Amino acid sequence: MIPLPIRPLAHSAFAPFGDIIEPDDAKSFPINAGKCIRYHDLAKVETSGPEARTLVSLLRGEPYEIPLALKMVERHPLGSQAFIPLTENPFLVVVAPDEGGQPGEPIAFETAPGQGVNIAQNVWHGILTPLRSTSEFVVIDRGGSGCNLEEHFFDKPYQVEYA
Repeated sequence: MIPLPIRPLAHSAFAPFGDIIEPDDAKSFPINAGKCIRYHDLAKVETSGPEARTLVSLLRGEPYEIPLALKMVERHPLGSQAFIPLTENPFLVVVAPDEGGQPGEPIAFETAPGQGVNIAQNVWHGILTPLRSTSEFVVIDRGGSGCNLEEHFFDKPYQVEYA
């Protein structure tokens, strides 16, 4: 297997693949007579294609163990996909640049407690991978007709591991 070290999720490294969803450094302002702070416009939700609409779902995921064999990545050509944790548990985020319609070398990130991600439209990424314990997520993605899933299986898997 090809080693794939896990790194902390950081804005500069993740920017080519989407958005990090967290209140740090976000535009914010008070609402509701000052009883609430709104952290505004944290991610660009994208939907395209026939009958496109935005879906909001809940997921409950079982934890994965590290090291982990990464055999496949996927992408959604018709919309972005956001994962917002409802717990403080970290999760693994794997993304890869597109190289001529195929995924390039993947990059693995571990979120900090409370961080979410919005994976941009058509970006290669791994599946939802909670770490340490069962975790729940709000997922915002695209519904509608048309094929919004492409999968790629690597000839040789990667071993996701702590550096």
